[in-house]
Amino acid sequence: MKLIDPIVQFHAEIQKIRRDIHAHPELRYEEVRTADIVAQKLTEWGIPIIRGLGITGVVGIIKGGDSPRGIGLRADMDALPVPELNTFAHASRHAGKMHACGHDGHTAMLLGAAHYLSQHRNFDGTVYVIFQPAEEGGAGAERMIRDGLFEQCPMEAVFGMHNWPGMQAGQFGVTPGPMMASSNEFEVTVKGKGSHAAQPHKSSDPVMTAVQIAQSWQTVISRNTNPNDAAVLSITQIHAGSATNVIPDSAQLIGTVRTFSTEVLDLMERRMEAIASHTAAAFDADIKFDFRRNYPPLVNHPKETAFAVDVLTAMVGAENVNADIEPTMSSEDFAFMLQHKPGCYVFIGNGEGSHRDGGHGLGPCNLHNPSYDFNDHLLPIGASYWVRLAEAFLKKP
Repeated sequence: MKLIDPIVQFHAEIQKIRRDIHAHPELRYEEVRTADIVAQKLTEWGIPIIRGLGITGVVGIIKGGDSPRGIGLRADMDALPVPELNTFAHASRHAGKMHACGHDGHTAMLLGAAHYLSQHRNFDGTVYVIFQPAEEGGAGAERMIRDGLFEQCPMEAVFGMHNWPGMQAGQFGVTPGPMMASSNEFEVTVKGKGSHAAQPHKSSDPVMTAVQIAQSWQTVISRNTNPNDAAVLSITQIHAGSATNVIPDSAQLIGTVRTFSTEVLDLMERRMEAIASHTAAAFDADIKFDFRRNYPPLVNHPKETAFAVDVLTAMVGAENVNADIEPTMSSEDFAFMLQHKPGCYVFIGNGEGSHRDGGHGLGPCNLHNPSYDFNDHLLPIGASYWVRLAEAFLKKP
């Protein structure tokens, strides 16, 4: 493993930053303290910054040479509304909030890379280090783009990275094309006519209508989508009625849809609405159909993915790079950036959890788990990857 010695020597400082951020988690668009730390460190290292993109976002501008070329490296900063079960020294000090997804580690790795890049500048062009807010449901990437990220920071490509529990620490996973799914929510209200449960003939029963819709929706995947196109439709909530002897006036179906392509998502939404509308009509009921598209599929660009794989292979060896990892139905708002710029998103293995300090929770070290903690052994590995990637992309002539 060919890590960068000055980054390895800077490990203790990066870890200190990471654990401080972990102890003070901030939810989406509330990352004021975290953003202040990032801004302070970048300024201290002589890196000009832009603040306010995406409300609490911070971008560092590291120039090397006169080339107009640029590359973006992105890390997310926000925590989750999860009560932490860990009791070690750097556990959350804010009740009900926790860095349960490792964004503290992502921020620290990018800061480690920024520190090295600011000191050595062995590249020709500009490296934009992007510290993004509100990945967890707030679409912070989209907000930064809307606020002018790519206009103020002209870059040819943008790259992202996320820790991945269960993969051996120091290994990497990536694939060209779809790597993470779109995230979408639906809420359908069936409006019928209530009655006494003993007189169902006087009703337009919204409960039975909802049940029929729920069953029929499963045929969208089994009979409408191409079997080669993965999709998930999950009804996670059904609400109706408040008394055992009353047929209610309405019923609700709530859940999520995930796909790896916008085309399949379009089909899913169209067929779901048609089935719900026609089924309700058959039962003499009406519907209100609400379908919300949150995050698009994360689709890696082939050229940039091959480039990232080459950089990783040279750094950690081919045996530690899975260049055809199985896509996941989880979602990630870095997908918005990849819709605007070519780029690549990779997973870095976080291990099984043996790295955790004493006092960790008894649960598994999985993402969004109250016993999770980021693996600090990754800090110099991730930071070295960012540097190798930027230097190779903006290689001096």
